Amino acid sequence: MNKISIEIVPQSDIKKFIKFAWKIYKGDQYWVPPLIMEKKNILNTQKNPFFKRAEMELYMAKRDGEYVGRIAAIKNDTHNEIHSENIGFFGFFECINDQEVANLLFDTAKEWIKNKGLDAMRGPASPSSNDEYGLLIEGFDDSPRLMMTYNPSYYMDLIDNYGFKKAKDLYAYRIDNNKLVESEKLVRVSDIAKRRSKFEIRPMNMKEFKSELENVKYVYNKAWAPNWGFIPMTEEEIDALAKDLKPLIEPSIVLFGYIEGNLVGFVLVIRDYNQIFKNFNGKLFPFNFIKIFTQRKKVPWARILTLGIIPEYQKRGLDGVFYYEVANRAKEIGIIIGEASWVLEDNEMMKRGAEVMNGVLYKKYRVYQLDF
Repeated sequence: MNKISIEIVPQSDIKKFIKFAWKIYKGDQYWVPPLIMEKKNILNTQKNPFFKRAEMELYMAKRDGEYVGRIAAIKNDTHNEIHSENIGFFGFFECINDQEVANLLFDTAKEWIKNKGLDAMRGPASPSSNDEYGLLIEGFDDSPRLMMTYNPSYYMDLIDNYGFKKAKDLYAYRIDNNKLVESEKLVRVSDIAKRRSKFEIRPMNMKEFKSELENVKYVYNKAWAPNWGFIPMTEEEIDALAKDLKPLIEPSIVLFGYIEGNLVGFVLVIRDYNQIFKNFNGKLFPFNFIKIFTQRKKVPWARILTLGIIPEYQKRGLDGVFYYEVANRAKEIGIIIGEASWVLEDNEMMKRGAEVMNGVLYKKYRVYQLDF
């Protein structure tokens, strides 16, 4: 019998590229189908502002007329400039449980990256650390929270067997609201920090969304630090993300902090709408969009996406004030469980913050690297 060869083809049909995931996750009770419209926007190199400083090529693997895998090869100029590196990335990886198929996909991405003059491949980044980042390696018995990744456990073997090595692990902490509110240490730290710094907190004003977004940019640009893998978002990227998140925002859990009238920090918390999206099968319109508003109060989970404090005001315990305020305000709107994610495995300050909240490390993600 002749062995059927695998063909790797550049893929310009974005919808076909996206829909391949349905084949991999058919029957998987924990998978959340991505919103096709949203994924199209992310993969659109003409419209997604990320690609003003980046390049990407999509590939799919075909065997006997059937698609069996996909991958993206990415060159991110901003990352390489910020971190003084010369690496490329792979992302949007999906594959049947077949090492030969996976090897050819990785070979193809590696060749594209090498041809760009880069000397290593890191990932999965889909397409960057500001999007879905890392491979799930612990915590497969649960659906992903909003904007977090999920994958079959066998992907670890496909990646390890190809020769990738661990670059960094990312942590996700589960936070029980009742335990957080009852944390004597958090109450004490929050109270002391609030009084010492004369720290005041207010929720987001949705009627002034445009000026509130400028406040977010102000803190983000000042608070951002070149931690491992992080890259700053441009104003255009923040605007695009804000446009997507605006319908999902509940202002009582998006908080700004002030000292003597000066804005010094903010925290962004979003309900885990994945619990609603899970039943959309990738389609937002014509009727599913309404369910975002009619079913949101039934979602008990939330995700702490980001907490930013301007450097000169850090290490004053202000993060504890934010955590305590978020917990109490979240409880008032029916949110009883939260996820703080993701946190670098060696970011001791953020890990301590999660522990102060009585958080439990319940999921891990891995970023891999292959040096050429």
